[in-house]
Amino acid sequence: MKTRPFGPAAPAVSVIGQGTWNLELAPRADALRTLARGIDLGMTHIDTAEMYGSGRAEALAGEAIAGKRDKVFVVSKVLPSNASRKGTLAACERSLKQLKTDYLDCYLLHWRGSYPLSETFAAFEELKAAGKIRSWGVSNFDEDDLEEALKVAGKGRIACNQVLYHLRERAIEHAVIPWCERNDIAVVAYSPFGQSAMPPLSSPGGKALAEIADARDATPRQVALAFLTRRKSVFAIPKASKVAHTEENAGAGSLELTAQEIENIEKAFPLGRPRSLPML
Repeated sequence: MKTRPFGPAAPAVSVIGQGTWNLELAPRADALRTLARGIDLGMTHIDTAEMYGSGRAEALAGEAIAGKRDKVFVVSKVLPSNASRKGTLAACERSLKQLKTDYLDCYLLHWRGSYPLSETFAAFEELKAAGKIRSWGVSNFDEDDLEEALKVAGKGRIACNQVLYHLRERAIEHAVIPWCERNDIAVVAYSPFGQSAMPPLSSPGGKALAEIADARDATPRQVALAFLTRRKSVFAIPKASKVAHTEENAGAGSLELTAQEIENIEKAFPLGRPRSLPML
């Protein structure tokens, strides 16, 4: 499994991680086995949030990492409705309790809300000084949001921006990824397969992925993940609720696409025009 730095002066983190959105809907035993297997395969970047299942996904992740805390990089998020200075501190304590850990490796503002960024970021810095979090970042921030966040926080403080990114939704390549790269901020792709199934083999996109997969002894899903993480700033956090799926996802962590393969995928899944950052 490839690893790369997660923001400025940050530890190396697995390029392919494990998301937990809606994981609480899966059979509990399956969810725990899947997370544990992913960790064993090097997918040690575990992403969750207080919103996911109203804390149930955090509790699942906490059970999965028990006895392995020093091996994993755990990320959670505060809801905008809780993101006042006092509310952020309280939300973090709840997340730590659910995860059964003393600290988070990174803590994110899930998306922008009504509270000033200065309040939320002040809380993040307070949590960091107290050892409750080791870094912090944002999620679903467009270029304008990032500019404002940088002015409020100052350079070298924002670790990452977690955003929607998959083959049919490449809007962040226009401005968000370049902006983050210029400012040494990691980009984390959530829902890297989108909300629908992989494109059918009969479609141009499906054919392009299948041809590369066949030539590389890989699967189309692995090729898709390798494409999304082709840039050194980008990580991906696919969710899996079955061991076979997490094993497949992990296989993308060592797949390096050639320039020609990347070009073929770009032609099959056009970038499209610049537009506002979408979110789920």
